[in-house]
Amino acid sequence: MSDAVIEINNLTKQFKNALAVKNISFKINKGKIIGLLGPNGCGKSTTIGMMLGLIKPTSGTVIINHKNIENNRTSLLGKMNFISPYIELPKKLTVEENLKVYGRLYGVKNLKEKIYDLMKKLNLSEFRSRKTGELSSGQKNRVSLAKALINDPEILLLDEPTASLDPDVGDYIRGFIEDFASNKGSTILLASHNMNEVERLCHEVMMMKNGEIIDRGTSSDLINKHGRKNLEEVFLKIVRE
Repeated sequence: MSDAVIEINNLTKQFKNALAVKNISFKINKGKIIGLLGPNGCGKSTTIGMMLGLIKPTSGTVIINHKNIENNRTSLLGKMNFISPYIELPKKLTVEENLKVYGRLYGVKNLKEKIYDLMKKLNLSEFRSRKTGELSSGQKNRVSLAKALINDPEILLLDEPTASLDPDVGDYIRGFIEDFASNKGSTILLASHNMNEVERLCHEVMMMKNGEIIDRGTSSDLINKHGRKNLEEVFLKIVRE
């Protein structure tokens, strides 16, 4: 049996006249953090949506823990979670109410203690009674991360997890994600435009363009292969080719 926790096989998504994802395949082994890089509109968010079972593929399969997400979505999603800037939490609920709702959906035990711990670690305690819709974009981002970690997921899909955060808070969140992955042994797919973040967190990087994965390797391997000084220069080279 494969060691892969995530297996994407010949995945394609057609939206009317637009081919968003074109026959991609990849595997991610347990405990690995893999970066997914590419320009806006290249298919990253669509890929994540299909991995969560939110978007039905035109063809191909998403296998999580050796099970097809299409047929086992309810059982598999209990072990998964995600964060995306394109999906907002209920605006009229407070921070604490949002975390209670999602914690109950996941059947989290000792939920009160879990919420307290996450709010403390993510510096959300002073906002606990504020409605989510009244928060700044950076504060909302931290609430979304707390939601994504409420069930201690085995598999975490992160779409721009530090978007809208100032450098200091962004650095803290990156450290938080590193510690979480190390302590929990979680498998993470990270879609990001922050190249320093990807270099710091990811064991390997997949480069996506026009719905296809066109390269994969460690950050240093890709930098050497493309003859550039850093991952940002590699990204720009691939995007402009």
